[in-house]
Amino acid sequence: MRVALLQLDTAWEDAARSHARAGPLLERAAREGARLAVLPEMFSTGFSMHPERVAQSPGGPSESFLRERSRALGLWILASIPEKEDGRSRNVALLVAPAGEVTRYAKIHPFSFAGEDRVYAGGDGVVTAAVEGVRVTPFVCYDLRFPEPFRLAADGTDLYAVVANWPERRQAHWRALLQARAIENLAFVVGVNRAGEGDGVRYAGGSAAFSPWGELLAEAGAAEEVLFCDVDPAAVAKARETFPALRDRRPDAYRRRG
Repeated sequence: MRVALLQLDTAWEDAARSHARAGPLLERAAREGARLAVLPEMFSTGFSMHPERVAQSPGGPSESFLRERSRALGLWILASIPEKEDGRSRNVALLVAPAGEVTRYAKIHPFSFAGEDRVYAGGDGVVTAAVEGVRVTPFVCYDLRFPEPFRLAADGTDLYAVVANWPERRQAHWRALLQARAIENLAFVVGVNRAGEGDGVRYAGGSAAFSPWGELLAEAGAAEEVLFCDVDPAAVAKARETFPALRDRRPDAYRRRG
C-alpha cells in the first residue's frame, strides 16, 4: 500500500484556511497513487490550548471536510482534530474511509509540559484498523515518547502512524524515537509533523518513514512537503520471522526483585 505523508503548514486556529491548504496536498496524494494519506496533529487549527475556540463536535466542519475529500478522492485519510463531546475536549485522530466509516483514537498522553492535560482529556485505549490489508495503529505526538502502547499493539500492527506538532527545539528526539519504535516493534512507522509556525512556536517538519528494520524510507525538510512510501505487511511478517525478538519477550519476568 502506498502511503502519503502530508507535511502541512497549518493556519493557526483557522480551520477553513487549513482545509484549503490541505486540499491540494490530498489531491496530489491521490493523483500519485497513495491509498492512505496522513496529515499532522490538529491539522485544522494547530496545537491550540483553547478548545473553547477550536474544538468541534463529532461530525463538525473538519470531520466533514475529511469525509468529503476521502469519498471524492477514493483515499483513506488520517488526521487529528480537537473534538468536544459531553462537555469534554479531546485530541482525536480520525481515520476516515472512502466509504464513510470513521475510526477514532483519542490521544492517550496529553502533553503536560505545554498544559494540554489541563484542557484536553486523555484517551483510554489503543486502536488498530485495517486499511486495505494493512493493520494501522495511530498515535498522536507525545504518545511517541511512551513505548508501552506501541508494544501492546505490536502483534496486531503492520504500520504505526504518528501525527504530530513536534517543535523544532526537540527535533532530534522526534527522529530518534520514530526509528526506535520501528526497530523495537519490527513494524513500519510513519511520522507526519507540521511545518511552519504556530502561536510563536517553530516547527521543523522532518516527517519521515522507517522500515521494520529501522531503515529510513523517506524524510522531509522543514517546508510544506508531500512524501511517499510503500508499506507491505509481508515485509513485517518476514522481519519478525527472521528476527524473532517479539516472540522472545518475557513479560512474566519484567518486574523488580527484592
